[in-house]
Amino acid sequence: MFKPAYAIAGVSLAVVFGVAVPANAQLLTHKDLSVATATTIALTAIETCKAQGYNVSANVLGREGQVVVAIRNPAAGFATYENSMKKAYTARTTRAPSGKFADAVKGNPNAGQFFLTNFVAAQGALPIMVGNDTIGAIGISGAPGGDKDEACAKAGIDKVAAQLR
Repeated sequence: MFKPAYAIAGVSLAVVFGVAVPANAQLLTHKDLSVATATTIALTAIETCKAQGYNVSANVLGREGQVVVAIRNPAAGFATYENSMKKAYTARTTRAPSGKFADAVKGNPNAGQFFLTNFVAAQGALPIMVGNDTIGAIGISGAPGGDKDEACAKAGIDKVAAQLR
């Protein structure tokens, strides 16, 4: 009477292990930003802007669009904190500089992306790439012009370029 129970248990285990092996084969491996790397990117960007006389905020987002580091220079305008996050979110989501998105929707106030949370049509953010993989983004806000924000963001990414390989 116990032998059929053992047989059923054995078949059940074989099915479980048979299904589990292919599932493991489907796991993804990727790089993510560490807090230390994200902090270096943000601080370098803020310091670069500060050296040029601009008080800015920086947001560094990770692979899934989550905030990894957010820093606001106390002398920066209070709206720069939120704006830098939205710029970074736009760059991360579109996997392109936020200025490209701004150009793409210029003159189209009904673009679908404007109805999504955290999109903004403003220059000043860059995606953070490892090869062709977008692992995050940095957004800067507070300099007098998105081109200056973007230059500071680039300085932050350039500081850790050797780690992004």
